[in-house]
Amino acid sequence: MICKWDEERENMSTYNVEGIEFPRPFRIRRLGHFGFNLNSIDDGIDFYGRLLGFDMTDMVELKKLAPPDVSTDFMVDDRVPFMTFNTDHHAMIIAHPSVGPIIGDPESHPEITMSHFTWQVGSLEEVVEAQKYLAGKTRIHRTGRDMPGSNWHCYFSTPEGQTCELYYGMEQVGINGRSKPLPYYDRRFDGEFPMPQISDFTERDAKIAQGVSMEDGFQRTEFGDDRRYDVGGVMLRRPFKITALGPVAVFVENMADSIAFYTDALGFKVTETVSYQGHDFVFLRHGNEHHSLKLYPLEARAMLGLSEHSRTASMGMRVGSYKQLRNAVEWLKAEGVSFIEQPPELNPGIDYTAFGLDPDGHAIQLYYYMEQVDWDGKRRPAEHRRKLKTPWPETLDALEDTYADQTFMGPLG
Repeated sequence: MICKWDEERENMSTYNVEGIEFPRPFRIRRLGHFGFNLNSIDDGIDFYGRLLGFDMTDMVELKKLAPPDVSTDFMVDDRVPFMTFNTDHHAMIIAHPSVGPIIGDPESHPEITMSHFTWQVGSLEEVVEAQKYLAGKTRIHRTGRDMPGSNWHCYFSTPEGQTCELYYGMEQVGINGRSKPLPYYDRRFDGEFPMPQISDFTERDAKIAQGVSMEDGFQRTEFGDDRRYDVGGVMLRRPFKITALGPVAVFVENMADSIAFYTDALGFKVTETVSYQGHDFVFLRHGNEHHSLKLYPLEARAMLGLSEHSRTASMGMRVGSYKQLRNAVEWLKAEGVSFIEQPPELNPGIDYTAFGLDPDGHAIQLYYYMEQVDWDGKRRPAEHRRKLKTPWPETLDALEDTYADQTFMGPLG
């Protein structure tokens, strides 16, 4: 794909985003959810469910949804579990490689094992305007509204063929643990849709009037043993709680095109570039966090000892505290999870962190702290960052921005 951003940078206009002028008609708020294509759905559920604490909120069986005249013989396993660690309907989706491209991009490179990763924007209008803005600049896969999940979306390609999604309006699963039942799926949209749309609560009221009960929805399913671990005063099934996703790290072949795409098309800013062993690693942010996206050069993959089958370098998952991080690593190792060492130089903005491997060899980065960037875009100088010690100390001195990042909404469990 030829990057067009250098040609257009000087001619960029501004867009009114809810009363604020921005260089594009949307503003990314957070990393929302992602999907992995795994060779064993059951092993994936066990790893992300029992070990990491994701709950299942829906299970789609694609063969049941296919029209009678469409062959499903290519589907080795048609199950697609939707999983979450918070009240979002899903924070991750698991699919078999034989069906993963249906969720992401059928034309993607076979080494792209992350079917998609997504960025939440602030309104439905931003999704609609983003599709118009990105059309002609990159390949749009589809737009509309997903079911299950209810999120309004725009799927598109990066220069490397990775599928990204901008979305708004993720369904929230409440205390009764029920996802929207099938009768709600008549509000699924493929392609363009009229604006404005009714609210989710108007949608709910209409379904209640039709006699539809939320009790008919999928029951949120937890995994793991009894709640016997004291986590900050709450008894949980494991001695830690994942509280946020990201950063996501991907390998790219053309670093310049990828940087231009994420900065000029999507609005990311380069926080820091680290030169290590003759390679440049680029760390980008969408808000105040030091980084939510990491671009790694593909030629460094073997040097880092990361899986040769995947363009995913790692997926970050933040836990609630430093104590939880220490407990998580100890507990997961005891449960048989393999951990690998990664150069500390490649974790700027994060101090103590650990990388565990899922059943397919994807690296999951566990951490508790992310450096916050000042209002003027200045990061903490490297010489003022925490000096790491081995073994990890039991306690740490607080930094100015320790525990100052986004708060986990709702109870831990």
